[in-house]
Amino acid sequence: MHRDTLENYLNQLLEISRFEDYCPNGLQVEGRENIQKIVTGVTASRALLEAAVADHADTILVHHGYFWRGEDARITGMKACRLNTLITNKINLFAYHLPLDCHTELGNNAQLAKRLEFIETGRFGGQNIVVHGELAIPMHLNGLSEKISQVLEREPLVIGNPGQIIRRIAWCTGAAQGYFEAAIAHNVDAYLTGEISEQTVHAARESGVALIAAGHHATERYGVQALGEHLSEKFAIQHQFIDIDNPV
Repeated sequence: MHRDTLENYLNQLLEISRFEDYCPNGLQVEGRENIQKIVTGVTASRALLEAAVADHADTILVHHGYFWRGEDARITGMKACRLNTLITNKINLFAYHLPLDCHTELGNNAQLAKRLEFIETGRFGGQNIVVHGELAIPMHLNGLSEKISQVLEREPLVIGNPGQIIRRIAWCTGAAQGYFEAAIAHNVDAYLTGEISEQTVHAARESGVALIAAGHHATERYGVQALGEHLSEKFAIQHQFIDIDNPV
């Protein structure tokens, strides 16, 4: 598969022109023209790059790539090491941030909901990034916490009454704790995201809406994995998801 064909397909599939993002979406580092094996992962860390090299991949596809708004533009230190690894081994790096969060089938929010059996009823927030809906089966907050722990293989941090019945829920993967007050306004019983902030703890206690911080990395493993599997099935190319553990 030619690199340009893959880039055009991904850009259209994820509708990148709809988004104002904090980084460039699409091809970030150019490698070989012909693509035979894709490695997917959450973040383009040095560990992921080295694993892709060992796996003889020619392309890496991630959710968290490089060249974030406001970062130091100099190619030194950690950034130089990462880019040297890609360029020396002629590996393409594709990264999709908000477009991958928001995709209605392959996105992080959609894939998390699929695993936790959440039923989407609508979206809100900037660029409609936050999803709200219902649990397939209402349950106590402590039961939902246990289910999340089993599915994500990570114990979430939960602020709320363990015995509270959860029926309506909003969710947004990653660092989306800033949307908590908007979730409260949508009359949900709980809000699930990846991270938590000091002030959101108080907001949860005072509002009576449970706040579940299930891990930035843990909640964002599934979109890029589903995207890689989709590409493998559609274009008959090899795909390997590599999970580099992250406790946050």
